[in-house]
Amino acid sequence: MRARMRVALLFLAAAVWVASAQTNNSSNQQQQQQQQQQQRSVWDEPIRFTSKSKDTCTMVVSGAGDYTRLRVSCKGPSQGQTPGRSYYCDFQGKPNLCRAYNLNPRHFFTQMMWDMRKLSHACQGPKIYRPAMCKKYPEEAQMTFLASWPKTTTPKPSKPVQEPRKPVVPAPNKPVTTPNKPVTTPNKPQPAKPQPGKGPSQPKKAAPKPGKTTTRPTEQTDAKSSRIANEYCWKSFHGVCTYFISWFQN
Repeated sequence: MRARMRVALLFLAAAVWVASAQTNNSSNQQQQQQQQQQQRSVWDEPIRFTSKSKDTCTMVVSGAGDYTRLRVSCKGPSQGQTPGRSYYCDFQGKPNLCRAYNLNPRHFFTQMMWDMRKLSHACQGPKIYRPAMCKKYPEEAQMTFLASWPKTTTPKPSKPVQEPRKPVVPAPNKPVTTPNKPVTTPNKPQPAKPQPGKGPSQPKKAAPKPGKTTTRPTEQTDAKSSRIANEYCWKSFHGVCTYFISWFQN
């Protein structure tokens, strides 16, 4: 009886394992099918959008070896009899290095499309597109600009044109003009003409200068004698003392 129970349990466990394996395989197959459908939708169904200047554009994805290539083709609206402009640009990268891209590749290029439709010219955007879902990955996983037709150049900010500086030429020194004055020559002394009846005139003699008045020595002596007499003699003998003192000095 126990042997039969063991055999039944073994069969039951095997049935459960087979059922779980089948469910896992089916879920994996469904994921692969979804990825293949998403991959096909990117490769087979182009993404369409309209730029800011009303250009009708399509995004087509193709393979180039290990790289994924994207071509953006646009055509502008015609103006009367003049056909609209046409242009395209190519991008290349390895977005399959991004895990989010492998889960939903179409959304990767849809995020690129959101940036391109904001431009007047879809091919004059950034040289490297970094969709938000794979922004943290290196440049190798991003779509990088490859080529365009017609060739477009990113306009550089124009610098103000500086006029060449002219060399500063010093102004010529103007001659200082002075009012014309008559040139006067110093008059040369002319000899005096002799008057008739008179001899040649003789130079006048200079008048002698008055000499300085000098005081006589006697006067100086008398004054000195009188001063000494006032110092050493009585007043009543002043005259006598003055006489004798001046006599001794002379």
